[in-house]
Amino acid sequence: MRGRTFLAGLVAGLVLATPVLAHRGHSGLTVIEVDPRTGVVTVSHRFAAHDVEPALVTVAPDAQPTLDDPDAVAALEEHLDRRFRLELDGARIDLDHAETDLAADDIRVDYVGSGPSGAAVRTVRVDLDFFPGVHDDQEQQVNIRVAGVTRTVVFRPGSAAQTVTFGR
Repeated sequence: MRGRTFLAGLVAGLVLATPVLAHRGHSGLTVIEVDPRTGVVTVSHRFAAHDVEPALVTVAPDAQPTLDDPDAVAALEEHLDRRFRLELDGARIDLDHAETDLAADDIRVDYVGSGPSGAAVRTVRVDLDFFPGVHDDQEQQVNIRVAGVTRTVVFRPGSAAQTVTFGR
């Protein structure tokens, strides 16, 4: 009988612990697309809302820490713009906010800019530091696509800027 009680307690403990274990890290995805023919550069940052909302306390201190507050969303957009830097072949690319899509637990914030047109892009330098001091395990995967070729780098808190090379 004691064995069954122990087993039942163990199973109950595992069931209760499962939601905690299901989401151990904090991560996001950034997709950069460069069209060398037109020079158009698009950047899309994607996150889970449950990772972003705790960061709103520091990102948007004067707003409610919820994505239901337009002021918090605007502060998030500004934070991402300010803490993301992009260079193509050594030239800084200025980005403008294009769209924010809040769909359930998925957040996508898009930016657009212009790079050189008609030239082959050889190097792309990315530097980002989202939500410093909020999630010490934050990991941001960055996929960089130039002329149909994709390279991937990963950023963690304190990561230095990274440069990827395309072509020869």
